[in-house]
Amino acid sequence: MTQNGFAGDLRRQAGWLPASQDALEDWLAGHRRRVEAKGHDIELHPAVVDFQRLIATDPVVGMYVSRMIAQVPETRSYSKRHLENPDQMLRLINEVLTMAPEFGDQNVTLPLGAILDWTMGTSAGFAAFRDPRVNAALKKILTAWCDYLNSPESLYVLNDSPSGWMSETARRAIGIEQYEHDTADPHWGFTSWNDFFTRRFRDGVRPVAAPDDDDVIVAACESTPFSIRTDVKRRDEFWLKTQPYSLEDMLANDEAVEEFVGGTVYQAFLSATNYHRWHSPVAGTIVRAFLVEGTYYSEADSLGSDAVEPTHSQAYLAHVAARAVFLIQADNPAIGLVGFVPVGMSEVSSCLIDPRIESGHHVSKGEELGHFQFGGSTHCLVFGPGVIGDFAMTAIPHPHDPNAPLVLVRSRLATVAPKAAPAA
Repeated sequence: MTQNGFAGDLRRQAGWLPASQDALEDWLAGHRRRVEAKGHDIELHPAVVDFQRLIATDPVVGMYVSRMIAQVPETRSYSKRHLENPDQMLRLINEVLTMAPEFGDQNVTLPLGAILDWTMGTSAGFAAFRDPRVNAALKKILTAWCDYLNSPESLYVLNDSPSGWMSETARRAIGIEQYEHDTADPHWGFTSWNDFFTRRFRDGVRPVAAPDDDDVIVAACESTPFSIRTDVKRRDEFWLKTQPYSLEDMLANDEAVEEFVGGTVYQAFLSATNYHRWHSPVAGTIVRAFLVEGTYYSEADSLGSDAVEPTHSQAYLAHVAARAVFLIQADNPAIGLVGFVPVGMSEVSSCLIDPRIESGHHVSKGEELGHFQFGGSTHCLVFGPGVIGDFAMTAIPHPHDPNAPLVLVRSRLATVAPKAAPAA
């Protein structure tokens, strides 16, 4: 019926960084040359200056950052060192703030993640990226980059060159014909990179499965299944290698946690070319919807060498990363309360809740709830005990299949368990 465990062979599977380590290092070397060619007198963005000041004035942060660059990562296999010191790292980060992601199997869709990749695989890096001061500084940098990605200047990557998002290869990878776009406009009618990233499907492209059957639960995101866990606990040691779900931590100690104890958590991740808007899995009433501050580049160090790719840390990240939490009281009493947790991974600038969504608002099954702005992302759906009868075959994780089927948003995800008839 359901499957415990998580997909284990996901290195670079989400398409955010190159599959080839050599390609990643080539990009880093090229990026470093671009920055060095500008000399040491480049003006740093105020958000980068703030991080520089924090490193210089806070002895603990300064120690973390210096050591995570000096240490050789145990969970990465680099041919040479690309980072030398904090100031050089900051200049490399600063350059990204006026860049937009390019397309291509060997291109870097997460440039900040590429720069920090070395540091994320060190013991000091594991500690640094859990530090609230470091994450507050990173949030300022990500917000600054998001401002650029929301600007018309970021449209330069929407072109038909091999690394452009309008190339024939990119068109096929995206399936652009499924999305609203203006073929007569030089940039398909999009106003910025983020406008393109959060593109909408054309009417009728993703119909709601069984719209009149409240026993059918639909997919909240267009995504690849990662994990299905049953009999989840109120509190568990989510930082362990097995990454069990801890409801109190994932749901930010919300008062509704008790309703999910012993229930089911389904988790799936979004790839770089996927649709990045969220939709309600059920018809029901919004009880609460709120944002939770958290980490951006933290990884589960308990995974050892498997921590090489943030996708492996998804269950861990559902407890510590910046995220949103939705609690929806389903119209179907057999479903009861449903939790939906969209989680920002790596470069995600923000989780944006649709302004219509507030306590007491009734949503139809498949109605839009919000979206991710640019960045890697995953999400969880949380159900109470005995709610799920079975999951659709496409929703079952395929741990070692790099071509695992995609769960289409608003398609059938699961069916409610039949209730026993009352005794005669």
